[in-house]
Amino acid sequence: MKLDSRDKQNYEERAKVIKAMAHPTRLFIVDELSKGERCVCELRDMIGADISTVSKHLSVLKQAGIVEDDKRGLQVWYNLKVPCILKFFGCVEDVLRANVQQVRKVVRK
Repeated sequence: MKLDSRDKQNYEERAKVIKAMAHPTRLFIVDELSKGERCVCELRDMIGADISTVSKHLSVLKQAGIVEDDKRGLQVWYNLKVPCILKFFGCVEDVLRANVQQVRKVVRK
């Protein structure tokens, strides 16, 4: 089977979502939002970065369709747009566990 242009576009869209999550701070944000909505000021305090840095991370996640925002007065609140993204975290943890097991097998030999 050859990769056609429609399949390629689909893989490119998937890659955008994965790239958006490929930063420790953004992974932290997704993890925090899994517990409920947060305002930018809360996330700023948790992360310990300036508001513009946190806003940039949130913008990347929003452009990828991972989070959505809700402006209330002067504050902007964020939540997960598609909570099933958390299944990806479980998969990543499975890969990490498998890697540790592989290293243990090699060390035992």
